[in-house]
Amino acid sequence: MAMPFEIVSQLSSGMIRGLGTVVVFVAFVGLTLWVFNSKRTPAFAEARLLPFADEPLPNEATQEPETRSTRP
Repeated sequence: MAMPFEIVSQLSSGMIRGLGTVVVFVAFVGLTLWVFNSKRTPAFAEARLLPFADEPLPNEATQEPETRSTRP
């Protein structure tokens, strides 16, 4: 029975790179399916508006806009 270190020492660098490529490809496919899943559309629509969450909407504006005075 081979010890784990002996197994690793027998793997070539090409085999390790190939396994890494397979892992990254599977992660890419999984992430793509997760992003384009139609069940997530409402959650992503809400998240898309998060950068504007702290700004009041135009119909919620309660304060008059300030104007500049030309008086000295």
